[in-house]
Amino acid sequence: MTEKAKLEGVERSAILLLSLGEDEAAEVMRYLTPKEVQKLGVSMASLQRVSRDEAEAVLRDFRQRLERQTALGVGTDQYIRNMLVKALGPDKANSIIERILQGGEATGLENLKWMDARAVAELIKLEHPQVVAMVLAYMEPDQAAEIVHYLPERLRYEALLRVATLESVQPNALRELNEVFEQQLSGSANRVNVATLGGVKSAAEIMNNLEGSLATNIMAKIKEQDDDLAQKIQDQMFVFDDLVGVDDRGIQALLRDVPSETLIFALKGASPDLREKFFKNMSKRAAEMMRDDLEARGPVRVSEVESAQKEILAIAMRLESAGQLSLGGSSGEAYI
Repeated sequence: MTEKAKLEGVERSAILLLSLGEDEAAEVMRYLTPKEVQKLGVSMASLQRVSRDEAEAVLRDFRQRLERQTALGVGTDQYIRNMLVKALGPDKANSIIERILQGGEATGLENLKWMDARAVAELIKLEHPQVVAMVLAYMEPDQAAEIVHYLPERLRYEALLRVATLESVQPNALRELNEVFEQQLSGSANRVNVATLGGVKSAAEIMNNLEGSLATNIMAKIKEQDDDLAQKIQDQMFVFDDLVGVDDRGIQALLRDVPSETLIFALKGASPDLREKFFKNMSKRAAEMMRDDLEARGPVRVSEVESAQKEILAIAMRLESAGQLSLGGSSGEAYI
């Protein structure tokens, strides 16, 4: 196995940033999401000894990838703006565009995205459930799910219930909420432009990122209070086995971005139909190797399987946002 193959993608990125030096690495970090910064930071801190061969392999791979890029040097404001809007949609892209192109500081609510989930939960746990719902709806689904994990049990389902029924927020209310967190976090007073916040889809995305037992308990409590709403959320939720409904082109796009080790863990808990879906979109040799690896792996912890499946779902949702595959709801017709 080569040095490059031994390293996970995030470890290679960490080695690259450590090789760049503080100023250059900091400049790169400015363009990453809070979640990416956290993952890279942990990886950089945990690196012990990196051999010269490993470092050279990472730098060589980066140079080769860079040389293959065709858009290098375009770099205009309009190019960056168009790229971010296409990748993230206009709502999510606006705050990032403001910070990158105009050098704007993060707003009070935006600053929460850079905080540890436990710290955010501690900050909002005594707030009214409606305020908690607004904060959760403003976060990315995986971050919101982490925060929910640390909230008091009673507040969890109340907040998710309100996220699902939240359609829009008055600008004044959002502005006031933003100012409160700016004061608490000593942030700067910038304007937030959000037309819609929350809704059934937002609640479903957060639920998708919760661990299985926690999601089941919260859904049961929502169902007790509002059965129709619980069903609407359930219909919008997308679970790993629903990938069987993705077309072959989408599965192939997904396979290009998913590490083999992650796929092995995920497929340990997948249905036979979904396993075959992945196998038939690999080369014959790759499929045979994957089957052998699955058999050789033996029993694995449920938590490891769920973690791998969530990681793949997150990649699938990112690819859907970029228009590279199409995800149907859990109630959609599957292709066997």
